Amino acid sequence: MSDSQIVPKAKAPARLYTKGVHVGYQRGKRTQNPNISLLKLEGVHDKTAASFYLGKRVAFIYRAHRAVKGSKHRVIWGKITRTHGNVGTVRANFKHNLPAKSLGARVRVMLYPSHI
Repeated sequence: MSDSQIVPKAKAPARLYTKGVHVGYQRGKRTQNPNISLLKLEGVHDKTAASFYLGKRVAFIYRAHRAVKGSKHRVIWGKITRTHGNVGTVRANFKHNLPAKSLGARVRVMLYPSHI
């Protein structure tokens, strides 16, 4: 094959979010505060790496039974407010508190707003 016959592959679209997991709520020894969710982000293992994500938007996407505007997918939006501990966990406040069924579920951490 000559160079003129090689057809370049189409690039896959870039993913504009990082994967994360809802690991729990802020809590004390006997009480938990569902207003503040704790998230573990993929590839983040220390406090300095987690500080990049402060202020970023978070989306918890779930599927409901009834379609609204032609879609069964719903979203609860939130924002990363600060780090939590030394291993890269972050705290996030959501517009509506995340339900208990979201524990262990995936969330999307959008890479905007950007401060770079």
